[in-house]
Parts: sequence; structure tokens; C-alpha cells
Amino acid sequence: MSTAPNNDGWLAGARHCPSPNFNERPAGCSPLMLVLHNISLPPGRFGGGRIEALFCNALDCDEHPFFDELRGLEVSAHFLIDRDGLLTQFVSCDDRAWHAGVSRWGGRENCNDFSIGVELEGTDTTPYTEEQYDTLRQLVAELRRRYPALSAGPVLGHSDIAPGRKTDPGAAFDWRRLRLMLREEPLPSDGSCTA
Repeated sequence: MSTAPNNDGWLAGARHCPSPNFNERPAGCSPLMLVLHNISLPPGRFGGGRIEALFCNALDCDEHPFFDELRGLEVSAHFLIDRDGLLTQFVSCDDRAWHAGVSRWGGRENCNDFSIGVELEGTDTTPYTEEQYDTLRQLVAELRRRYPALSAGPVLGHSDIAPGRKTDPGAAFDWRRLRLMLREEPLPSDGSCTA
């Protein structure tokens, strides 16, 4: 799979599904880190196109009782990797997707300003698929080539930038595996889950 980015921040190898839920990054801000999330709609159910519908403000909130709490929500991520490893892009990497919410990392607030958000179709406790890890490895490698600052920056979980508020990508995500796939140094001895 070729995931080489175009000059406009859209990846050539991804399926494109533009979301209206984004805005420009603040002047001088570029991606410095990747943030991994998980999502399933309704919780624990996969497939059905509901994630895409949510990110494009087209989710039928009357379809399931859980969706009532999503009514009026405007949210997006740059990327979604579904259970089969299909990569969908919703927002240009050059723009700010609305994925992190209230967040903080390295003394800076509003991580949307300087991050790229990647959603994995899953739950905190459901093992992610081989196809998802393979697509994620390729995506991270390509983004790091396109945005050199990402090479020095971390890959974090939503839980790292919004502790106490978010738990994803959860205990089911294999951080050690990601680190090894990216051929990076061993995990720090403090058990930090950055990649």
C-alpha cells in the first residue's frame, strides 16, 4: 500500500472522505506527535459505516440509544484504520482535526494544534487486528517521512494527553509491538506507553 502524502496533506494511498469538522492549525504549528484513539459505534460493534457518518455529521442519532449522546457532536480525526486495515482520511494533515478535545502534553494545551489523530476501529479491551497494526506501521512511517518533526515526536494514546478523561486506545493496544515494528529503541524502564 502506498501512503505517500500529496503536497496538500492528503495521502495518496488512503480512501478520502472529507469531514467538515476541522480548521486551520495556528500559525507556525505543524504536527509534532501522533495520537492514537479507538472508536466503535455503537460501543463494541464494528463495521456499518457509522464512524464515517459521525465524522461527516451524517450519523442517524435515532438509530441506536447510545447515539443520542452524540447528537450535535462535531468531531473528526485525520485517519481511521478499520478492522480490515482499510485506511480512510477525513482531514488533511496540514489542517487541525477535532480529535483530542481538552488535552495537554509537554506543557502545551490543545493537542489538536500540533498533532495528527489516528482512530483505530476497536475498544479498550478488544485485541486489534494484524491488518490494523500493519496499516498503522506504514502510516506512521510515511507521516514521519513527510513531517520530519514527527520523527522526534512521540506516538501517544488519547489517555496520555487527556488522563482521567480518556482511556483509549486501551489495554488491548500493544505498544511494545508498535515500537518493534517501527524499529525503535526498547520501551523506557518507567513503563511509559509512548512509541
